[in-house]
Amino acid sequence: MNNIKYYFSTTDDGNLAYHVNDIKENVDKNRDEVASLLGYKGEDLVYMNQVHGNNVQIVTKDSPKLIDNCDAIITSEKDLPIMVMVADCIPILIFDEIKGVIAAIHAGRNSTFLKIAQITANKMINEFNCNVDNMKVIMGPSIHKCCYEVSDELSQIVKTSFGEKFCDGRYIDLHGINIMLLEEIGIRHIRISEICTKCSDEPFYSFRKNPQTGRFAGIISFSNNGQLNYN
Repeated sequence: MNNIKYYFSTTDDGNLAYHVNDIKENVDKNRDEVASLLGYKGEDLVYMNQVHGNNVQIVTKDSPKLIDNCDAIITSEKDLPIMVMVADCIPILIFDEIKGVIAAIHAGRNSTFLKIAQITANKMINEFNCNVDNMKVIMGPSIHKCCYEVSDELSQIVKTSFGEKFCDGRYIDLHGINIMLLEEIGIRHIRISEICTKCSDEPFYSFRKNPQTGRFAGIISFSNNGQLNYN
């Protein structure tokens, strides 16, 4: 049995993204402190230059630590932490503790429309023989339907592509779409954080609150310690 560890950082952990208006030394310090908290080496962390697409990459210890033009990463390497950064988009973590395969997904609006969660899960099934009955999904804090208002054009795209049930006027349900896409391929173990990054008082960055905001992260790794452990 593989020991799965995952964590959703908060504003208390500071900004973890280099691509926002922050000093590199601050981001380095924040990343090192999170690494120390979770028990991994900061230099081992694999993360992405997220572009709101549906490119999914498999990574190993020999991969670059920054994966360019990518919105989901998968690994079967032990002790290789992988990270997704967000500030309203859905950070989705998927794992199969039997096979020892993990994934970190950036599921914003565009990536959700491009079915990134389903593509990633299928890649885990096809490339690593993961079984849908053993795959577990965690959707971390993110903007919820209560606050996710879009244009009439985008709400119409949702109605046409996914169904009217995912729209309430111009408010759209990205969580519901991702759940539907995962359930279509047989995944049933799905857990969703009820925290809305925009309207809750919880300590998470929100782009809709402040476009100059930092990024928090979903981080996941596993080792061969014999006991499943949720953080």
